[in-house]
Amino acid sequence: MWNRFLDRMLRHLISEGTLDIVWPDGRRVRYGDGSGPKARVTLTTPNIVKDLSLRPIMALGEGYTDGSLEIPEHQLFDLLTLLARNEQRGGMPAWFRGYSYMRGAVGRWLQRNTPLTSRRNVSHHYDLSEEFYRLFLDRDMQYSCAYFKDPGMSLDAAQAAKKAHIASKLRLAPGLRVLDIGCGWGGMALTLAREHGVHVTGVTLSRSQLETAQARARAEGLSEMTDFRLMDYRELTERFDRIVSVGMLEHVGLPQFPTYFAKVSDLLTRDGVALIHTIGRTAPPRPTSPWLERHIFPGGYVPSLSDLARPMESANLWLADLEVLRGHYGPTLHHWRDRFEANVKTVRAMHDDRFVRLWRFYLVACEMAFEEQQQAVFQLQLSKQQHTVPRTRDYLYSQPAQATSQVADRSLQSA
Repeated sequence: MWNRFLDRMLRHLISEGTLDIVWPDGRRVRYGDGSGPKARVTLTTPNIVKDLSLRPIMALGEGYTDGSLEIPEHQLFDLLTLLARNEQRGGMPAWFRGYSYMRGAVGRWLQRNTPLTSRRNVSHHYDLSEEFYRLFLDRDMQYSCAYFKDPGMSLDAAQAAKKAHIASKLRLAPGLRVLDIGCGWGGMALTLAREHGVHVTGVTLSRSQLETAQARARAEGLSEMTDFRLMDYRELTERFDRIVSVGMLEHVGLPQFPTYFAKVSDLLTRDGVALIHTIGRTAPPRPTSPWLERHIFPGGYVPSLSDLARPMESANLWLADLEVLRGHYGPTLHHWRDRFEANVKTVRAMHDDRFVRLWRFYLVACEMAFEEQQQAVFQLQLSKQQHTVPRTRDYLYSQPAQATSQVADRSLQSA
């Protein structure tokens, strides 16, 4: 029964590309038009056939992770690309759209993200260990989209360029008080303190990240210019001249967006500036992948602009500038994936084979999403007054290229 159901679903879905399926009974069937991309999948158990029929997105990731669905490592990106292109052509059956609608409704409950559940969600992903993340991130441990002004830039240089670009939008001056919401391992906060003479308060819900950020501040002699706290941003009461938040909004959850932007408004001084850097959809809202939500980012949600507009407006904030970074996160993830694979033996020794497959699927799926689907990065520059920031973007690019390069070089040397 399930063999016939999945076979019909695949014949309806795959109209572009080439997908070869080896069924549990040894049959080999080809789907698609014979063009590229091409991939071969081996289904090793009858249960995976049933699971793919009933919950295809979850079963694909879980089947790869547990080995009941085998894919040659070099074909994983092509497989996900093939499936994404055909899904965007409307190849999924009608019942799947109803299933997605229900997932969206359930997602609102899963993303309510109280202070308690937020701590648990953050710990699930970010408390793995500093040593693990150092295996694939840049030297400054920037776990967010880099900024490739030149496609040939190294990952370290592109991450330094990202920080410099954000710093320009913050309009920093020595002595200003800056808040970093979701400060990670401290790289952004330390860069702003070191390069611009500002005092930065960084908050995180990850104990591992906190300890690393504090240790780095001590090692660089920046403890007096930084204040890292294990703290929920909702608990803050001080006022700040500048607020920066990089890669944090994706963890807030759709129901918490009004709270988030209201808090940014409350914490920002009247002439302050905030820069929110987040993954975003350039398409209508869509539920979080159930596999990603369960195994990688519980409580997470990637917003569309329509999700963000009303909460920002209700918080009485000016959207002073909006920049959409396209074609940057795909290369960032490709760098991470190359580094992960180069260190895969170390990762396996730290964890196990299942963990390796889990993270490989995650990195490949995310890279594919930024290359094939309507996903990008939004940089929201917010203020309370219309004229807090210049009326044109000229100020972002007025520095000579050599001066910008020297700032990036200093940042890399200190990382």
